[in-house]
Amino acid sequence: MTTSVAESVRAVLLAADPRAKVMAARAAARDWRLGRLDFVFSVAMPDQPARGDGPVLLQPSRMPKRGRAGSPRARIAMLHALAHIEYSAIDLAADIIGRFGSQFPRAFIDEWMRVLAEEAMHFAIVARRLKALGAAYGDLPAHDGLWEAAEATAHDPLARLAIVPMVLEARGLDVTPAMIARFIAAGDAASARILQRIYDDEIGHVATGVRWFESCCSAQRFDASAHWQTLVKTHFGGALKSPFNDSARQSAGLTQDYYVPLAQADIVLHNAARTIAG
Repeated sequence: MTTSVAESVRAVLLAADPRAKVMAARAAARDWRLGRLDFVFSVAMPDQPARGDGPVLLQPSRMPKRGRAGSPRARIAMLHALAHIEYSAIDLAADIIGRFGSQFPRAFIDEWMRVLAEEAMHFAIVARRLKALGAAYGDLPAHDGLWEAAEATAHDPLARLAIVPMVLEARGLDVTPAMIARFIAAGDAASARILQRIYDDEIGHVATGVRWFESCCSAQRFDASAHWQTLVKTHFGGALKSPFNDSARQSAGLTQDYYVPLAQADIVLHNAARTIAG
């Protein structure tokens, strides 16, 4: 019987079937909330989470086009991509608890267990919507960029916090409003409501990342925004692309002094490269 925090979240990571993963995540969050799990980290997290037969994982450059904007095919492709993001987010929340939780107070576990439960709920409602549209998670290919970010930051909790919630999840805040508008324009209010629920929750997830990142930086006497920029340049392979949803980022505590300097530097480098290429 699972009795420790680490055993509980390891069970989430080792669940290959999506339904089993959702149930394991819900059980871990519930058992922690009810005081059934010991604050013990005696087992290691796996290098890779278990995966079922689908979806097929491709490099981002090999992902198929989604089709005409607003078409049923395009909407299913968007929801499938979102389902995979939320499925990966379950593993990311479990991993940050099991891999780094021993370095933090109980409040860290409290917050990331809440995130874990919400990511499981997000996946479940998107998967249910796909089913209503005649599709299923695993029908289409996906890419594994989120877990690749976890692998790149497995050695450092500050790097993990910097990249996953404060870059990747923050990007979701930038792009989701436009996705919601596309679903509304297509007459798909049900999917739009799901995206709005996820968007609202994700502001809190980014805020959780920012809060713990800044707490760690304060304890180590780092300038938070400067250290974040260093970690992003070291561990994030892509560019920080505008436009940014500044209001949602601000609500999460991710202020412009974090990301605007890097985004401006990316623009300068891009323009210089175009000039040289000529």
